[in-house]
Amino acid sequence: MIPEHIAIIMDGNGRWAKKRSLPRVFGHRQGVKTVKKIVKSVSRLGVKVLTLYAFSTENWKRPKTEVDALFSLLSRFIKKDLKELSDAGIKLRILGDLSKFPQDLKSEILSVCKDTENNTDLELNIALNYGARQEIIKVFEEMLKQGIKKPTEEIVSSFLYTAGQPDPDLLIRTSGEFRISNFLLWQIAYSEIYVTDKLWPDFTPKDLEAAISEFQKRDRRFGGI
Repeated sequence: MIPEHIAIIMDGNGRWAKKRSLPRVFGHRQGVKTVKKIVKSVSRLGVKVLTLYAFSTENWKRPKTEVDALFSLLSRFIKKDLKELSDAGIKLRILGDLSKFPQDLKSEILSVCKDTENNTDLELNIALNYGARQEIIKVFEEMLKQGIKKPTEEIVSSFLYTAGQPDPDLLIRTSGEFRISNFLLWQIAYSEIYVTDKLWPDFTPKDLEAAISEFQKRDRRFGGI
């Protein structure tokens, strides 16, 4: 069975660059190339939803030069690469709070989301300025506004950024780190977790297939026997 929803913590761009005595931005550039390959691969394999952790709420702690470089790469990806991907039937959804982003970049992102909203081949979630704890707080705030006093799992899920989508079947983390890093804490309650030592820029479609193959061997009991 192919996972319906795959989520990926794309880790290791900086270490990839450091190993080659290059500035960190070179790792991020290479990481964008990997994103394009993996998006095309999951679409070809029949995955319905792909969620990529691109910029967390904690990433603002990085040097301003690196944050600015990330925004520049994101803008180029939105203008060039996502246009190509959207023509291939990919729908873009953003998970996170865009209010802190430069207005021109925010407008570019929202424009692509609008342009691709009717595409059906693959839903691509990009987590930007995203933190799972912050997402859950947002859910609480929305429920309070609506006077909901007895929440259910279905009600909570309906207020998440991923509302209407299945929860991830498979969570992949690159670079060998065994952490969740404040990513989709509600949604990954029953996800299978796969960790690889590969740094994100080195992650290939073959590595993706290896992760899916491992997933297919797992016995998913969801608390049962």
